[in-house]
Amino acid sequence: MGSIVQPEQILKRDPDGFLKNNVLDLFSLKGRTIVITGGARGIGLALAFAVAEVGGNVAILDAAAKPHEHYQLLKERHDVKVEHYQSDVTKYEVLKETFAQIVQHFGRIDGLVTAAGICPDEPFLDRNPESVARCMNINVLGTYYAAQLAAAQMAKQEPSEANPHGGSIVLIASIAAYVASKGQTTSDYCASKGAVVSLARALGVELAMKGIRVNSISPGYMMTDMTLDLADKYPHLAAIMTTEPPMKRMGDRTDLKGLIVYLLSKASAYQTSEDILVTGGIHAGRLM
Repeated sequence: MGSIVQPEQILKRDPDGFLKNNVLDLFSLKGRTIVITGGARGIGLALAFAVAEVGGNVAILDAAAKPHEHYQLLKERHDVKVEHYQSDVTKYEVLKETFAQIVQHFGRIDGLVTAAGICPDEPFLDRNPESVARCMNINVLGTYYAAQLAAAQMAKQEPSEANPHGGSIVLIASIAAYVASKGQTTSDYCASKGAVVSLARALGVELAMKGIRVNSISPGYMMTDMTLDLADKYPHLAAIMTTEPPMKRMGDRTDLKGLIVYLLSKASAYQTSEDILVTGGIHAGRLM
């Protein structure tokens, strides 16, 4: 029988650390490089703006060859390095090469946001295996592969003044991990986002000793070009998205910007394996 060796417990006595850390500095991403999958449009692009606005460099990775027109504003408005890479999160070797290019161009990776995802809407009994597999490949395996490649780079790179150790990974999940969406039939999407929440919890534990924190965000109904198109096509969904949340409105992507900066920065240095819901209260209940 082997013996269990307990690690040496070292208590670092510094009860006045809060006096040395200005809150504005804690939220800064200056000197850090953040990779955002699915960042060419939608939620991912809004989060890219948030990163750049607090001084972070941004590497956007997306299946689209051409990003949304707002990408040019991102490059013009902020004095940080911003690059777009066309890639495929479902193809590991392709994704691995893209991450290698990012490291070559930026020198390091300090944070990752996995915003790449799709949301098919079709009754469960009508779903075909190929379509279900595509959803799972993008939403689950794509998230897994990106997190693995980012964590591997974070674990081996040299310390920097902005980031002395490790990094932060934020997985974009969904309220769909907790409740079915009224008026929609998104069984595989719900399953995939449940997997993302569980993945964040497991990785946060496994990677903690390497200084890598892993958290997830579960947005509710968020106003993007895609959801607005959906609302125009299906007016009943527009009504649901604006009346079901207790706050009686859809979320704006602005509602996620502060949170992503918090989770990527030193401000959340003691937070890992957490899923944060941003839903206007719909996860807690619905008003009569």
